[in-house]
Amino acid sequence: MSTTRHLKKLLPLAAFSFCLSTTSAFAAEPSGHGHDHPGVPVKLSLDDGKKWASDEPLRKAMTNIRNTMEESLHATHEGKLSVTKYGALAKKVNGEVDYMVSNCKLEPNADAQLHLIIAEILEGVEAMEGKVKTLKRQDGAVKVIGALENYGTYFDDPTWKAIKH
Repeated sequence: MSTTRHLKKLLPLAAFSFCLSTTSAFAAEPSGHGHDHPGVPVKLSLDDGKKWASDEPLRKAMTNIRNTMEESLHATHEGKLSVTKYGALAKKVNGEVDYMVSNCKLEPNADAQLHLIIAEILEGVEAMEGKVKTLKRQDGAVKVIGALENYGTYFDDPTWKAIKH
């Protein structure tokens, strides 16, 4: 891949990562911190009591992440997933997040809610990769599964099936 083409691919991801890090920082602030950040949600919420709309790329990516996590569920619970397999799992999930970011087109409020879920997924990916020294790789998988549960709770996806664990 040429350097220019590679940079064109990385720039949107870098911008998205910046947005996620900013959103995560605001989301972590206590609610009584004294000033507002308009438009930045501090926690997941429904859309006036209803689930947020989803689109086909979002549904596809989340289903693929769900299926990937479910395939390794027993080995994860039993503590039998190797470091190499956690790395491969993290890579697959990260690839689906890349696809989602590149292709998903939601209205701004739904997108802001989705960013909270993606941030949780990416935190899980980093733990599965061994980049979070305070968490075990298994904890990263649990974090991704928790994010998937949040997706099912907060987003309207008629084909969604929760992971049974």
